[in-house]
Amino acid sequence: MDFVAKKIFFTNGVGKSKDKLTSFELALRDAGIAPFNLVTVSSIFPPGAEIVSKKEGLKHLKLGQIVFCVMSRAESNEPNRLLAASVGCAVPANKKAFGYLSEHHAYGQTEKSAADYAEDLAASMLGSTLGINFDPETAWNEREKYFKLSGKIVRTTNVTQSALVDKNGKWTSVIAAAVFCL
Repeated sequence: MDFVAKKIFFTNGVGKSKDKLTSFELALRDAGIAPFNLVTVSSIFPPGAEIVSKKEGLKHLKLGQIVFCVMSRAESNEPNRLLAASVGCAVPANKKAFGYLSEHHAYGQTEKSAADYAEDLAASMLGSTLGINFDPETAWNEREKYFKLSGKIVRTTNVTQSALVDKNGKWTSVIAAAVFCL
């Protein structure tokens, strides 16, 4: 059986509860992926895979199905703590080549900062396999231009979720995921 994903969708969610596990479940529900048996995998964007909307991707899944995903998650019950979870994506111009997905989870980092970091991480991993040399100390927006101008990386994107932990100390979970559809 061919287990290479043909479609990928991105989703995110946040959940809050007095229990850690319940807050995670609520984040999965918010993201629309709670009714699946999720298996996290490493960070390869399959050759030729198509990025689709969450609505389109969910049409290809069945309740209770084992579903592969790249997931980032962060959780805490420390009042007012800032959480962020992000998955970055870098797709090569050559559709026969694989791309990269990256997971990044952080505390005290803004949503934009976490998003940029995850996207940069995915692009840097792909760039290194494609022989694109860059200065890792250069700001992401400068490297992003360089990556895209190289003609080897066609698209970068991310999905990110951030939240402040409940002020009364309820568990708060944030997730971001790239979900694979066969």
